[in-house]
Formats: sequence, structure tokens, C-alpha cells
Amino acid sequence: MRKNPFIAGTILLLALVGQFLLISPASATGFLGDPVPPPIDRIVVDIVTVNGSGCPPGSAAVAVSPDNTAFTVTYSTYLAQVGVGSKPTDFRKNCQLNVLVHVPQGFTYAINEVDHRGFASLAAGATGMQRASYYFQGSPNTDIRTHNFKGALEDNWQSTDTTEIAALEYAPCGALRNLNINTELRVAAGTSNPATTTSFLAMDSTDGAINTTYHFHWKLCP
Repeated sequence: MRKNPFIAGTILLLALVGQFLLISPASATGFLGDPVPPPIDRIVVDIVTVNGSGCPPGSAAVAVSPDNTAFTVTYSTYLAQVGVGSKPTDFRKNCQLNVLVHVPQGFTYAINEVDHRGFASLAAGATGMQRASYYFQGSPNTDIRTHNFKGALEDNWQSTDTTEIAALEYAPCGALRNLNINTELRVAAGTSNPATTTSFLAMDSTDGAINTTYHFHWKLCP
């Protein structure tokens, strides 16, 4: 029986596509954003250096979630304020953390989402600002995000920074690169009266309930 050349060509094409999907590095390593389960080995995050008016030595702590999907940073003295009882320099506080994430061989990671949490007490007319940036040591790319708050406000606050999968920057495979995390809090009196009121924006916690969560996006190395 004579073979239909169209059917034969279609079968060959499907076979080639199937082989490509099986061996394609992009598919195998999650280069296209395919979800990669986190490693099962224990992840360790070390604080290499800590500097800034919002995080004196000993006031910042890091913990990794049990399922290796994120790590949290908890501050104990991170608060910016203006008004009664404030010093002239208290309106701005910042913290520069340099951390090293130890990951199992064959894996690398990016930070695809960050949840910042705190408490705001802003008088009517006052404003607050929270800013954060992240970059790997030696990288020219810095991701800066800013969130603004307006008084009157007396409540817990949360801001979330999300990065699209295609824009993620991963730590280099096979190399230890520190992750630099820079955060800042600012408060301005605005139209409020700083002689009679106090406004503040805090990102600290005495019991660990308020923290900043950095979510990992895992990828397999080639």
C-alpha cells in the first residue's frame, strides 16, 4: 500500500516535537517559568552584614520557612516618626542587609515576591513611605519598589512587591553571591501639626508576628 506523504510527514514532525520537549533545557530547568518544587534539603540564610539607622546590630533576624518556599526578616527597632518626642533625624530610617542563601547543589533561586508588614500611626495630613530594593552582589540590576501611605491612618499595613517570571534575576549557578536588601521608611508631617501630634511608620516586631517575607522562585541549574 502506498503511504500518504502528508500523514508520514505529520507523524515525523510530532515525533521531533516530542523529543524536543523531553530534552529541551528550557523545559527541564524551568527557564520558561515552569514551577520547580523547592529542594528538600535544609536551606540556610546567613546575615553577612547589617547596617542602617533602622536596624542596629542584633536587631534583625532571619528564618527560613519549613517548606523552603520563603525566608522572613524580623526587625525589633525599625520605626520612623515625626512630631512630639521625635528627633530631627527620626523622620527617615533605613536598613541594608547583606544575606547569603546556601542552596543545595543543582538549584538556584530568584525572589519573585516580597511581603512587607508593619504598623502605621499617621495623623490627618501626615504621610509615610516604604521603599525596598534587591540585587545580587555584582549585578547592575536593582529592583526598586515604593509604597505610600496617607493619614489619618491607625492600623497594620502590608505591601507586596511582585516580579513577573520573565523578569526574574536568578543567583548564578555554582557560585555564592550575596543578596543585598535595602529598605527605607520615611514619615512627613505634611499638613498635620508636629507640635501636638506624633506620626510614625513601623516595620518592627517584639514577638516576631510582624516580618518581611521573601518568596523563593526555584530553578534547576543546567
